[in-house]
Amino acid sequence: MRLIAENLGGERGGEPVFSGIGFTLDKGEALVVTGPNGVGKSTLLRVVAGLLPARPGRVLVEGGGEDFPTVASACHYLGHLNAMKTALSVAENLRFWRSFQGDSGQANSAGEGAPAPGVEDALKTVGLGGIGHLPFGYLSTGQKRRVSIAKLLVSHRPVWLLDEPTAGLDKASEERFAGLMRAHLESGGILIAATHLPLGLEGVKQLRMGEAG
Repeated sequence: MRLIAENLGGERGGEPVFSGIGFTLDKGEALVVTGPNGVGKSTLLRVVAGLLPARPGRVLVEGGGEDFPTVASACHYLGHLNAMKTALSVAENLRFWRSFQGDSGQANSAGEGAPAPGVEDALKTVGLGGIGHLPFGYLSTGQKRRVSIAKLLVSHRPVWLLDEPTAGLDKASEERFAGLMRAHLESGGILIAATHLPLGLEGVKQLRMGEAG
């Protein structure tokens, strides 16, 4: 699989915030987007995800097959908000997203399809086993973020788009998430992350936004 962005521009409130951005990511590759506040990092991720129109430019995916013919079908987007209902339990939220997004399976080391982990297994993976019965609104900021990371696991998508993904996480949770990102890349996934903080990933591509020239 390959993710391609060509001559991307983005707007906020009808005003251009960036232009001329292009990159190509093959399976197993990551792009870390950095730059000061207000330069359009979040807007760029939303454009790639298809949540905002590219003005101008285009984003496409090659080699996604029948399961992932478009960028929208191929990606998980993790934004600043956690996209969970506070009155529902943690497990109910994750079961909703698993059902809504479906499970296209995940390639294992032999290149064969394997099911995405269930809700409880995903919670254990992010260090929250045994809390699935609690209302999401009862959780701490860090726990809420870890549940949103579990959402990446319960329904496989080859492209992860992450906006400040470690916000609210303690050091141990940051290290655990770094391991999940590395595993995603090692299994052939693609990752784009906008961040101010180190993510614990090596050998990634870099895009610095907001630099003159």
